[in-house]
Amino acid sequence: MKVSQRYDVIVVGGGIAGSLVARHLGDRGRRVLVLEAGVRESDPERGHREALERYLTASVKVPGASSPGHGGAPWPEVNDLSGREGGGYRADGYLVQDGELPYASGYVRVNGGTGTVWTGLTPRMLPEDFDTEAFGYGRSWPLSYAELEPYYRAAEYELGVSADVEEQRAHLGLPFPEGYVFPMRALPASRLDRAVAERVDGLRAEDPAGGGPVELRVVGTPHARNGVPHPGYGGGAGYVPVGAYGKPDAGSRCAGHALCVPHCPAHAKYTSLKTQARWGSSVTLVDRAVVSRVLVDAGGRATGVEYLSCPPDGPGRSGTGRPGAGAPDAGAVTVHTVSADVVVLAAHAIENARLLLMSGLADRSGQVGRNLMDHPVLLTWGLMPEQVGPYRGPGSTSGFEGFRAGPARRLRAPFRIEIGNWGWGWAKGPVDTDVAELLYGTDGRGLRGGELRRAVADRVGRQFTLQFEMEQGADPSNRVTLDPSRRDALGLPRPVVTYGLSGHVKDGIAAAKAVSDQIFALLGAEDRTDFSSATAWPGRFVHDGRTYGYRGAGHGAGTHIMGGSPHTSVVDQWQRCWDHRGLYAVGCGSMPSVATSNPTLTMAALTLRSCERIEADLAERDRPATLSTSQKLRDP
Repeated sequence: MKVSQRYDVIVVGGGIAGSLVARHLGDRGRRVLVLEAGVRESDPERGHREALERYLTASVKVPGASSPGHGGAPWPEVNDLSGREGGGYRADGYLVQDGELPYASGYVRVNGGTGTVWTGLTPRMLPEDFDTEAFGYGRSWPLSYAELEPYYRAAEYELGVSADVEEQRAHLGLPFPEGYVFPMRALPASRLDRAVAERVDGLRAEDPAGGGPVELRVVGTPHARNGVPHPGYGGGAGYVPVGAYGKPDAGSRCAGHALCVPHCPAHAKYTSLKTQARWGSSVTLVDRAVVSRVLVDAGGRATGVEYLSCPPDGPGRSGTGRPGAGAPDAGAVTVHTVSADVVVLAAHAIENARLLLMSGLADRSGQVGRNLMDHPVLLTWGLMPEQVGPYRGPGSTSGFEGFRAGPARRLRAPFRIEIGNWGWGWAKGPVDTDVAELLYGTDGRGLRGGELRRAVADRVGRQFTLQFEMEQGADPSNRVTLDPSRRDALGLPRPVVTYGLSGHVKDGIAAAKAVSDQIFALLGAEDRTDFSSATAWPGRFVHDGRTYGYRGAGHGAGTHIMGGSPHTSVVDQWQRCWDHRGLYAVGCGSMPSVATSNPTLTMAALTLRSCERIEADLAERDRPATLSTSQKLRDP
């Protein structure tokens, strides 16, 4: 075992949260060690080109297809799941699943984390989202929207958000300080957005849960993606977009490649690698470092971590079966111990919970690993009456916001509706599927030549999808545990996920489908939604006699939940573990609710708020002790 130097702060994970912690504490001169399970590219430009090439040549284009993984840090992919003809689902891969329904989201364990392959959407939560208990479900936050609002603004600066304040204020009712504007102007609406708006803006749809009709209005979505800088930002100081490799680039713009997931060729989308490029000299990153245990002293204070260092050729195993024990063989894993005054877990909601469980820490409340949440997504898809130009630009640039709030959420889960710009890709797979259907037909006698080309152009050019992101309330029965009998290549127990949907969520999905039916009718669109294929929909279920299917949004949250008491939560409002001084668990895992907004901006805001608390803790450590008069007299 190797013992290294002492640091002020150890950060586990170099994703968005971990990278922000390292930057802000490093800027204050703190010695920060970031331990990253993934591989850091020695040449960022070459790494960018190779990642794009890996994705373009991959036979299955899943979010992790562009990433150079290694055997010591496996991750779950969305294609690990498949449905069974007789009902239920099959789960292969890294996650062990034993729930009624599948946890249908993946994540990646690469340098930069899942923040390298995300969609880049950054809506804020609504004020009422912080108190779902008032609507009879979930868990409420120990802080309010007003308390988090300054940190939302700070996060919008860090991530470089493009949006229209007046639009967000008018159509979502979001409070903003007078005179505030986003760093960059809103991205242009897509051709599909404009076509939908022309047909439905100002019309109404009935909510089956009651509460009266809801006005339909196409509203732009905030993006952490470079647009036109707003000259009024910062009181007139303006904003310079951050481009390739974290460098200021006034001309950086979204170029509409439609490769946002996983890899933006133009460097317009924010990723945590941009933040890493701006780290100061007091920040050190060690890659291929899989943390296996958090260390605490006799009083329970965090003192450091143990991590396993994976060689470039993959993890070896020593004769005893435990990595690093006994006589190491070629390529054997080595075990390291590093010390710090503060340890920050910033790996992922599932990986943070896994590490706490492996360490046997922070579980006085019995809530570690519990309350796993995601956004189950109902997809409905069809054909517009005219060509709408899909597969251009980001996956979604606008949506309908009217079903996110209000009293109806007492009766069904609230939802946000994204207008999907990428055809039927998420629902049915790549356009190859459409070509095959037209080529072979249902009777084996399909189209050929010019007739085939015209049919493909007509079908693909009119495709669109509505993406209903459902809020899933905190439920302690949805959880992450460990199975010591199932281990990864390093000998560490793999995470076991138990997952399902409550009646509240299923009622929300049913209501969303009813709303979708009305929107399709108003659009004059041909509805092609079909959940009959059991194998294509592992997340398939029957509710009130009707079959539905869902996908996972990749928004894992809730496994080290935040609260106001150590008896009912894992961390406090600063994301400090109640049970251990000097130990923080940051990220979406702390969130008591996920509401209906993509969680990354809220996660970043919480992280920046926690940075202030961590710095205050370190400042308190550094403050000279004050001696009493009697102590001074006793000094020689």
